[in-house]
Amino acid sequence: MGEFPAEAREALSAAEAFCGPIELTEISNRRGSAVWKADGPRGSASIKLGTGEAAEVTAREASVLDQLPGYTVTAGRFADGIWYVTPWLAGPSTWQVFRPVRKGDGGKDEALAAAVGLCRAVADLHADGWVHGDLQPAHGIHGEDGTVRLLDFAWSRRIGSTPWPTFGGTMIHLTAPELAARIINGPQPVTTTQTADIYALAGTLWTCVTGTWPLDYDTAGLPKGTPVEEIRKAIAHRAVPMSTAMPWPALQARLRYALLAAPDERPTAAELAKLIEAAGG
Repeated sequence: MGEFPAEAREALSAAEAFCGPIELTEISNRRGSAVWKADGPRGSASIKLGTGEAAEVTAREASVLDQLPGYTVTAGRFADGIWYVTPWLAGPSTWQVFRPVRKGDGGKDEALAAAVGLCRAVADLHADGWVHGDLQPAHGIHGEDGTVRLLDFAWSRRIGSTPWPTFGGTMIHLTAPELAARIINGPQPVTTTQTADIYALAGTLWTCVTGTWPLDYDTAGLPKGTPVEEIRKAIAHRAVPMSTAMPWPALQARLRYALLAAPDERPTAAELAKLIEAAGG
């Protein structure tokens, strides 16, 4: 674990204002983006530091958090970049909730409720006029009260605005075909969409069920190690078939429908929640 940078001590003061005297744990540190958990007697907070190219992304995410209902954030600058502090979201991720399902140990009722909750959280975000842009299995946190909160808003945008000069895509395996085509063909800046979010949402839940991505790259002749550019081109042309792994057919049939539908025929997040609820009937 690395040392917390002394030049970002204002971030520590912001965390202590919320938590009281804190103990720090480094959670991740890659490509200029570092996340620390601050624990104190009054609560826990997340401290995110962005340096180099990650500074702009971190500032953008802090701006989104500042605008979203139900989120609070304190942000500032230091010598090498941007920091922000926000309350820590406690609870398992969607990926973690589905772990018993992937292991064959049951847990389908809990997983189904988590899937519905994740869809409703995305539906609420969309209803407020936002696109998330980077939905992944670890980006939904499930609280004890059943509330689902979303994480990682670095590629989120309010409808009508595009706050980045270029967009190269996020998790390639959850990139909607039409979004992959826009990234390849331009023009930049590429605008993410709520319908592309639905593709990523359905793909996220498929991955949580199976432990594998929804597309069968081996069958398409795209083995592990294939350059991202080649994978993106194949996705854009819908040249990669879906996986045939179906350990939970009732749920996966509904996810498959959303993944294979044309963009304007995909269900909304609220509609997908209702479809998934029916899988438990």
